[in-house]
Amino acid sequence: MKKMWAPWRIEYILSPKPSGCIFCVKPKESKDDENFILYRGQYSFIIMNYYPYNNGHLMVVPYRHLSDITVLNDEENKEISSLIQTSVKIIRKTMNAEGFNIGMNLGKTAGAGIDEHIHYHIVPRWNGDTNFMPVAGNSKVISQGLYETWETLLPHFQDLK
Repeated sequence: MKKMWAPWRIEYILSPKPSGCIFCVKPKESKDDENFILYRGQYSFIIMNYYPYNNGHLMVVPYRHLSDITVLNDEENKEISSLIQTSVKIIRKTMNAEGFNIGMNLGKTAGAGIDEHIHYHIVPRWNGDTNFMPVAGNSKVISQGLYETWETLLPHFQDLK
């Protein structure tokens, strides 16, 4: 495997890791710009993935600390579903996404990186976004910075309030 120089990752590598669940901690902080939180609903919120699969990779997360989808109540389910639909509309409009991967990894065995707090992934896709880089270079190209993407999307989510 070839190595790719990524100096921006050193900040994360060297920084102290937060204790507790990030999906419980981040919404309690009043630093939405630093935490890349785009929207706060009554039962759930939308946050950008800090290590995205593609530009505009969002997550819809219930505030309630749950590890099992079957425990969501009707209100949480309705709001999460609505926020997923809204996110697709906004990303399609602002980023011209041609498709989406939407889902969750339920449990560590299914690949959940944070298995103690459920969250839904919304990954925008474009024709040709999977190219030779992941195969030949074992690398993924993300063409826009997280903060720039957050600034692009934020006004559209603020319109929801």
